[in-house]
Amino acid sequence: MSQIGAPHGGTCPKSPRSRTLRTVATLTSAVLAVTALAGCSADDDADAAPVAVQDNAPTPRDLVADGGTLRWAVDAAPTTLNAFQADADATTSRIAGAVLPALYTLDQRGRPQRNPDYLESAQVVETEPKQVVLYKLNQQAVWSDGREIGAPDFVAQWRALSGRDTAYWTARNSGYERIEKIERGKNDLEVRVTFSKPYADWQSLFTPLYPKQVMGSPDSFNDGARTTLKATAGPFLLKSVDAKSGDVTLIRNPRWWGQAAKLDTVVLKPVPRADRADALAAGTLDLAEIDRSTAERISLALKDARAGRNGAQAALAHGPGSSITPSKALKSWALAHGSDEEKAEEVRAARKKNQEAIARYASAQDTLATYVVRKSLEPAYTQLSLNGESGPLSDERVRRAVARAIDRQELAESVLKPLGLPAKPPGSHLALAGQAAYKDSSDALGGQDTQEARALLADAGWVPGGAEQPAGTKAGSEAEKKEGTEKGASEKKEAEKKEAEKPAKSTATAPADAKKKSDEASGDAPSDEGLYIVGDDKPGDRRAVPAQAAPGTGTRVLTPAPAAALQGAALQARAEALDTRPEALEAGTGSAARAGAPQAVKPDRGAAGAYAPRGTAAPAAVPGAQQALGKDGKALSLRFVLPSGPGSESLRTVGDRIVRMLDAVGIRTEVTKVPDESFFKDHIASGDYDLALYSWPASAFPATDARPIFAKPEPASDGSLMVEQNYSRVGTDRIDQLFDQAAGTLDEEEALELVRQADARIWAAAGSIPLYQRPQLVAARADLVNAGAWGFAAPRYQDIGFEKDASPKKADKKADKRTGEKTGEKAD
Repeated sequence: MSQIGAPHGGTCPKSPRSRTLRTVATLTSAVLAVTALAGCSADDDADAAPVAVQDNAPTPRDLVADGGTLRWAVDAAPTTLNAFQADADATTSRIAGAVLPALYTLDQRGRPQRNPDYLESAQVVETEPKQVVLYKLNQQAVWSDGREIGAPDFVAQWRALSGRDTAYWTARNSGYERIEKIERGKNDLEVRVTFSKPYADWQSLFTPLYPKQVMGSPDSFNDGARTTLKATAGPFLLKSVDAKSGDVTLIRNPRWWGQAAKLDTVVLKPVPRADRADALAAGTLDLAEIDRSTAERISLALKDARAGRNGAQAALAHGPGSSITPSKALKSWALAHGSDEEKAEEVRAARKKNQEAIARYASAQDTLATYVVRKSLEPAYTQLSLNGESGPLSDERVRRAVARAIDRQELAESVLKPLGLPAKPPGSHLALAGQAAYKDSSDALGGQDTQEARALLADAGWVPGGAEQPAGTKAGSEAEKKEGTEKGASEKKEAEKKEAEKPAKSTATAPADAKKKSDEASGDAPSDEGLYIVGDDKPGDRRAVPAQAAPGTGTRVLTPAPAAALQGAALQARAEALDTRPEALEAGTGSAARAGAPQAVKPDRGAAGAYAPRGTAAPAAVPGAQQALGKDGKALSLRFVLPSGPGSESLRTVGDRIVRMLDAVGIRTEVTKVPDESFFKDHIASGDYDLALYSWPASAFPATDARPIFAKPEPASDGSLMVEQNYSRVGTDRIDQLFDQAAGTLDEEEALELVRQADARIWAAAGSIPLYQRPQLVAARADLVNAGAWGFAAPRYQDIGFEKDASPKKADKKADKRTGEKTGEKAD
């Protein structure tokens, strides 16, 4: 069981090192919160995946009508209006974006951009002896009570979020703990922030910025901003939060100094995703994120409209009336007017019910035809999480085998291709395509390879028939070591002969072997130092000894066999091969340094022998994978937890595909479907799973925001684990060091390279496998502009509105133009 400390009032994990994620996990079909999205891009990575463009009907402001009310669906009413509390959610973030200062906003490629509505400039003005950032505020920027935005607000927020005063129930303080002091500059519009140690992600701070009335005391922070805000400073004001309906009403801010909001009012309406199709059909929403089935229904309504079919005709073509044939209609009429009164009454009631269903469907289709579907890729990716705390997945060879069994490309295509969206799997845990930090480092683990997966499992002792062996009987490579020197040597020669018959693979293997010998000779061989294994308090001091109980604990300590050590060295070498920093070359830790010259390293593509030790023969193929694997009398079976809610159909479909892929290599799964509300809290966060599918939002500041997700779990005094947000429970000291170094350098290129190095090692550890970037589908009224699928970008709330002179007829034409082939046909 893993220990997760949580601040008062929520279940979001709190780091023992006071580092917590700026956003929380995306669960099932909904992003619970995405406050920090994607990062900046200085250049385009050659191997970057295609970037989906925004789809939000961009329109010049002079073509947007003044006035109107936007009804915008949210998942739930906000539990708090304080975005820095543990129970803040996506609704909290949406409100904050409309009513509070954001010093930096994000463009469509996720690059942080200075917001001129609040900042005239912001830059690092000193680096020695301390880093100093000077903010020059917009002289017109004021709170809704008329007070100027200034240094007192910065100071109050820093003190509340620094972690020094535990009376503040904060969910995150990343970066604020590095601030040494904040002071007024030459005038009230200048704020000087001095850091105690360098902080690369300083642009992430003070967004959103709360007034000192909220941040000034623990009471106002903890309770005062849960249901109301004493002052705001955005294009909109918070008017009310309806306690009964949960509706949040925002109105135009009369004190706003920037471009005036086009809309009079924005109403955020809590509508569960399962109910949004009905809400749209009833015409009670103008904008809503939707699932694929709802998108397909809207597309069908638009097809009918283009074909000249009204709702009633559509109902007869493919709705409730589509199954009524002339003969059935005649028979029904005859029974309804027949002499059998009891039967006639029953048939008349059924006919009435069917007619009402047809009428409802017809009305719904007519209404749905007034919407369009706007789509892009969400700044979040869905991953397969492998819980490495205990069980078979505590063995890194089994985790790698699971990863090598999965065809990520097939899974991405199954989700994204029908929607006409780019379907290349993410190559990074820490950035998405288009970001400067993005680099496809998946080669550090390798692609789909059934034979390699079986070889890894065999090396770990999981072999066909192993479940039938009595406990204590060694299997796989462990059994082979007992069979005698001569037989072992003979089998090794035979295996090497087979490997030699595979030119493509053996060619890739030879350099790895040569490099290993070079490493050993130089004393710089990569090791598994820092790899966290449950029950081992000294991960860097392990020896190849049999598993034994830790003194006085009864806990089994897993220690690597020589074969696993070879494998671990190979994986670490692959990660180090990507380290091209000058200091790495000087220290002799990169592959180029070991070769004696700074040469380009071409990573292999998952060659045999690169992960399972050279000479390990894959078990014979089992037809149809009918024979499951086992070890010491126990079958290899993993608990696969999936959400059961109505909005999670796509996730469950992906899960079914993964089950078949694992079955093909002999890994059995026990699928458990649980309610959405308990999926995360009772299973993911608590560690009650082996495999699970959930999503993480991308970040503009991965060195800060991704650190808690991949931090090495720390043993607590009671023997449990402090995992921060690393729900796979897999981490290494080196990964932590790379994150810390990236956050602590002011050299942008060096920081990006360190982030990429961390990602390569995360791939090698095989605790989580990114599968696909999540689709973003948004239903919008056809005449609604500057709103829809924003992708990476932050909404510009003051520009959202309805098109001028947008009559229903014109709106229908625009619906045809914007969907047509793009949405209608491809969504089917």
